[in-house]
Amino acid sequence: MLPPILKDKLRLPVVASPLFIISHPALTLAQCKAGVVGAFPALNARPESQLDEWLAMITEELAAHDAANPDKPAAPFAVNQIVHTSNKRLEHDLMMCVKYKVPIVVSSLGAVPEVNAAVHAYGGIVLHDVINNRHANSAIRKGADGLIAVAAGAGGHAGTLSPFALVQEIREWFDGPLLLAGAIGTGGGILAAQAMGADMAYIGTPFIATEEARASDAYKQMIAQSQAADIVYSNYFTGIHGNYLKGSILASGMDPENLPVADPSKMDFDKATTGARAWKDIWGAGQGVGSVKAVVPVAELVDRLEREYRAAREGLCG
Repeated sequence: MLPPILKDKLRLPVVASPLFIISHPALTLAQCKAGVVGAFPALNARPESQLDEWLAMITEELAAHDAANPDKPAAPFAVNQIVHTSNKRLEHDLMMCVKYKVPIVVSSLGAVPEVNAAVHAYGGIVLHDVINNRHANSAIRKGADGLIAVAAGAGGHAGTLSPFALVQEIREWFDGPLLLAGAIGTGGGILAAQAMGADMAYIGTPFIATEEARASDAYKQMIAQSQAADIVYSNYFTGIHGNYLKGSILASGMDPENLPVADPSKMDFDKATTGARAWKDIWGAGQGVGSVKAVVPVAELVDRLEREYRAAREGLCG
């Protein structure tokens, strides 16, 4: 059962993934105005005082948009909080979410009841990303409202389980909000996520190759020119396994076929295990990268997804 915030005002059942370094107010606002939930990681606002400015800007601009477009209001936005010991800003950033009553908080790399309680106190909801059923159980026990099943093929920090298996196991006991991430880059993929039991799709890689994204032109072009075979799964760069573009690893002077294994306990979002920094030099992307053919505005991407989604649904019903 989806809460109204994940149904009302949405043009498509989509939450845009908060992309480390890449997501910023311009991208988030474009996503919301196009009718999907826009999101960014709190850590993208640097220094930490900038988060206050970003949240003020997004809140005010979305309110102005809704006042000017009462028949086509913007979708809500989300802020990602990294709940991990390496994130020294968590308390500050969470208080900023409380100050601006951020509608949706996406928590990652740790489920903490205090974070959930702080968001619930002002009426917000928390979606927690998980890569297996055990983590899903823990997140709900600790107060998360919904889950993001990060399956095999997802960009960035991804799991290894098939989306069919992961959604099936979670749906055996959980009937709340469930999003699916992992190689979803088409409207048909969005519909497929719903068909297997998820409520919404969680999409990241296609939004990297948009005009509003804060990614380099080279990164965007590599996304548009890559296929699933160009994705490498490794924990070398952050200590946590993730999917990266092979071309960016080669450009940094490393052999993508022979990367060392990192110590997970050394994970630190401010540092990388090598001189090449994830996500600045080593570029994340999911196995659905082949669905991206060109760099386009966010509005054009969402238009395509909607056309494909409607066509896929009509094809099945017909």
